[in-house]
Amino acid sequence: MSETKIITYDELKKNNKKDSLYILIHQKVYNVSKFIDEHPGGDEVILAETGKDATEAFEDVGHSDEARAILKDLFVGEFEKDGALKVKPAYDSHSSGSQAVNTAVQQGSNMMYFVPLAMLGAYFAWRYYSSGSL
Repeated sequence: MSETKIITYDELKKNNKKDSLYILIHQKVYNVSKFIDEHPGGDEVILAETGKDATEAFEDVGHSDEARAILKDLFVGEFEKDGALKVKPAYDSHSSGSQAVNTAVQQGSNMMYFVPLAMLGAYFAWRYYSSGSL
């Protein structure tokens, strides 16, 4: 098994043209120059993320499993640890903290429907009983 190449911040910044374009995602460096013309979002969005940590931009879009599989073929190496560019720690989408956030969001979404319906029901009950229809 071969040793994984370590990419420095200078190398990352230097490879910022369409013929050699390095992108940093989750502390891994990818050469996306072969894919840039096929990127559904256009080349501008990729070019805007060169020379910096593109993890947040990549995750915010919500890339498909197919897009993540394409990245494996474009892998160049690991990004240097403790280098000039500070990167965010690798994100684990299955971590307990993430799961707690997802659960809270789902519960909040359910409350967005239940509370107005309950208020509407209470209003009609009040109108019915206060009108003397009993």
